[in-house]
Amino acid sequence: MTTFLTILLVILMVLVVASLVRGVVAFLKSTKIDLESGEQTDATEMQLLQNKMMFARIKYQALAIVVVAVILAIAS
Repeated sequence: MTTFLTILLVILMVLVVASLVRGVVAFLKSTKIDLESGEQTDATEMQLLQNKMMFARIKYQALAIVVVAVILAIAS
């Protein structure tokens, strides 16, 4: 059981990093688009993607914390 949870934890950590990187890339693209186009009155596609990726990162981090708590509960 601990092996399964460790593998799950590693997968969740990879997902956290991937969503963080995608969110930062979307942020950089949206900033570049805003600078080139001038004023922006509504959310662009890149800004919506950035928001989606940041929420995904938070979700994966919460799941990783739950897995660590279960691992610690099993260990004691």
